[in-house]
Amino acid sequence: MRILVTGSSGTIGTRLCEKLLEAGHDVHGIDWLPNKWLPAVQSITTLIDLRDAKALTTHHSQLKADLVVHLAANARVYELVEDPRRALDNLLTLFHTLEICRANGIRKFVFASSRESYGNTGAPSYTEDMVRVEHCESPYTASKVGGEAWVHAYTRCYGIDHIIFRFSNVYGMYDDSQRVVPQFIRRAKEGAPLMIFGEDKRLDFTYIDDCVDGILAGIHRFETAKNATYNIATGQGTTLVHLAQRVKELLRSPSPLTIRESRTGEITQYVANITRARSVLGFAPRTPFDQGIEKAVEWYKAH
Repeated sequence: MRILVTGSSGTIGTRLCEKLLEAGHDVHGIDWLPNKWLPAVQSITTLIDLRDAKALTTHHSQLKADLVVHLAANARVYELVEDPRRALDNLLTLFHTLEICRANGIRKFVFASSRESYGNTGAPSYTEDMVRVEHCESPYTASKVGGEAWVHAYTRCYGIDHIIFRFSNVYGMYDDSQRVVPQFIRRAKEGAPLMIFGEDKRLDFTYIDDCVDGILAGIHRFETAKNATYNIATGQGTTLVHLAQRVKELLRSPSPLTIRESRTGEITQYVANITRARSVLGFAPRTPFDQGIEKAVEWYKAH
C-alpha cells in the first residue's frame, strides 16, 4: 500500500514511518522540518509547509496515495493558549491535506485527534460519544473538535472514508520537545526542579509503540473500522506526581518537585475507555506506565 504520512518528522510520525517501512509499505512523508532521527524516514520525507496553499499546488500531482495518515499539528496545549494562531495552523494543514485527497482521488483518511476533545467534565472514563463543543477548554481543543467536523464533512460530501483516533499523552522515543515526559527527564538529569501544574492531575499516558500499534490496526482493518472514532490509550490513569517521582527514581535525581495550579486550557483528569478499539481493531496496549517510563528513560539516556 502507498501511504502518505503528514508530520513524518514528529514523534508519532517517525515511529509510524519506521514501522510501515519495515512492513514493506511504499511510504511518503510530509513535514515542514527534516527528520532528525532516522535517515530512512528522512529519505522518504518531502519538506512542505502544509499551511501554504500556493506551495501545495505544485505538489498535488506528486502526492498520490492509497491512504493518508494526518498527524501534522502544533500539539502543545498551553503554547496554543498563549498563541491561538497556532491552533489555526492545525485547521489549515488539515484542510489542505483533505484537499490533496480530494484532488487526487484518495478515499482513505486517518486523522489524529486528541483526548483534549473531551474537556473537563469529571467523568471516571471517556467513551467516544462524550465529546461536546461546549466542553472545549482551549484553542488546541477547538482545532481538534473542528478538525473532526472537517473530516466528517469530507466523508459526506466527497466520499473520503475516515478513521479518527483520539490519542492521549503519547511518550517514548523520538521526542525532544517540551512535552512533560522529555521535559521531566531532561530537567531531572540536570537536577533542576520538576514543575507540576496540578497536584491531582491524572492522565492516560500512552507508550509510543502502543499508539503506533493502534494506527497500524486501523490501516490494516480500514474497511471494517472506517467512519468511526477510537480512543487509543491504555485505559489507566497516572498522576503527574507519580510520573515525576518515577523519573527521579530512575535517574537517581535530586530534583525537587514544584507544585503549581493547573494552567488555563489544560485537562485535569482523563482516562480513556478503549472498549471500541479493543473490539473493532483488536487493539491491546502492551506497555503499562511503569514499564513504558523505564523504556523512555533508557532511550533518552542513550540519545
